[in-house]
Amino acid sequence: MSQTVRIVMAQIDPKVGDIAGNVKLILQTLQTAKSEHKADIVVFPEMTITGYPPEDLLLRDELYLQVNSALEEISNACENIACVVGYPMMDELGERFNMAAWIADGAYQASYIKQNLPNYSVFDEQRYFNAGNQPCVVEYKGVKFGLLICEDIWKVTPAIQSVEAGADVILNLNASPFSAEKHQDRLQTLQRRVDEINKPIIYVNQVGGQDELVFDGGSFAMSADGEVCAQSPEFVPALTPVEIFKQADSIVLMPSLLAPLHDDEPRVYEALKLGLRDYVRKNGFQGVVLGLSGGIDSALTLAIAVDALGADKVKAVMMPFEYTAEISKEDAQAQAQALGVEFESIPIAPMYQAFENALSQTLDDEVGITEENLQARIRGTLLMAISNKTGYMVVATSNKSEVAVGYSTLYGDMVGGFSPLKDVPKTWVYRLAIYRNTLSEVIPERVITRAPSAELRPDQTDQDSLPDYDQLDAIINAYVNEDLSPSQIAQLGYEIDEVKRVIRLIDRSEYKRRQAALGVKISHRAFGRDRRYPVTNGYSES
Repeated sequence: MSQTVRIVMAQIDPKVGDIAGNVKLILQTLQTAKSEHKADIVVFPEMTITGYPPEDLLLRDELYLQVNSALEEISNACENIACVVGYPMMDELGERFNMAAWIADGAYQASYIKQNLPNYSVFDEQRYFNAGNQPCVVEYKGVKFGLLICEDIWKVTPAIQSVEAGADVILNLNASPFSAEKHQDRLQTLQRRVDEINKPIIYVNQVGGQDELVFDGGSFAMSADGEVCAQSPEFVPALTPVEIFKQADSIVLMPSLLAPLHDDEPRVYEALKLGLRDYVRKNGFQGVVLGLSGGIDSALTLAIAVDALGADKVKAVMMPFEYTAEISKEDAQAQAQALGVEFESIPIAPMYQAFENALSQTLDDEVGITEENLQARIRGTLLMAISNKTGYMVVATSNKSEVAVGYSTLYGDMVGGFSPLKDVPKTWVYRLAIYRNTLSEVIPERVITRAPSAELRPDQTDQDSLPDYDQLDAIINAYVNEDLSPSQIAQLGYEIDEVKRVIRLIDRSEYKRRQAALGVKISHRAFGRDRRYPVTNGYSES
């Protein structure tokens, strides 16, 4: 006897802590999946009800009362349909668990406790949860489904347990954050799992931005042969149907929608857009304001902001001084006009002169680091004043290369509520700017081709203080991302004294990074929750 079951992968964008709003989104999704896709089962991401990661909200007892009410409301809405939804649970002993609920035909029928609790990189699940050790397999319309949660699929034991308990198909709920290589890692991991268990896996991922994390979606269904039979788009909410055909002991995933996946540059660009858009939207800002210098970092940041929010939600401010080149002024204004954003120029010379007069006993005629920082801090103060008056959040424009070595000014160009390029190396800034101009030419060509400069003193270029960016980014990657020692990095072909100098700059700049704005994580080792170094420490390597 044959049986067909229609599953919808519900790739949605919940908001952390907004349980009422998330339940409303879940109920709307169930209705749409039923009416438009004829769904038998709707599979939601990990921790759908609270959003992920809820962090120390999980320590609030009231949270679990709200979650229990949410589960009851969702159960009442599941008439003639089933769903799998993620949530946290606290038992009568006060122990907490990361759960998946099977809800069908108006009732909460079964649940699964996550077994593998990640405690690396951005994950702190062992801080909050206890681990499960049992499979959960449910039968619906003649097909047996095994439930797993995120990290469980990266280990072989939970999947084998499910199959041994009778599962025909694995349903895997995920809140898997974006990094540039992550989707390929997911595909390779699931191919290993299906080789081991010889069963199909349906992988449903969250989408949306949450502080520095971006969830890229990209949900997919993989057959027992390791073929992707259904693929959801990246970076947008989506409902993607997957049809399962069962005949005797044979399970077949029917071919379905295969959304195209992004190439490298557009994938990172979309992640930056989504991270900024959701941070602004979910935190209730009216829009964003940024300093547009005529350089490539602010130029790329402006393009991302407009693409993410719309030109009417973005204000650009040029703040020239005597060291600002005319072409910087021209290029900044040209880009603002090309993107259709509100643009204002505020010369800072009068303010600088007032500070210089007030500090006449301290400053001298020579332009040094104090005078350079003073210019940056005047600009930061102006941007924050505009932010306070308009409700627009200041967007910082520093890139990862600058953040790494401290080539930025505390309370100056570092001010802001969010920093889209914080995890984007300078070499990638150029790649993304070139990519963005293939969509429409909004970044003036000479912004991309001229030598980068902070324009804080006469004839200044970045390479007066830093190595060439190709070399700098390679050393930063080796030390920060790969944890290589100075001697190991030198063996890659870099001069040992230059390697040591860059490493000293990285280590000495931790105190700045601790005070910096959040920014989108795109690498597997971003500064912040990924890489946690003590500010005060005496460690060094020979």
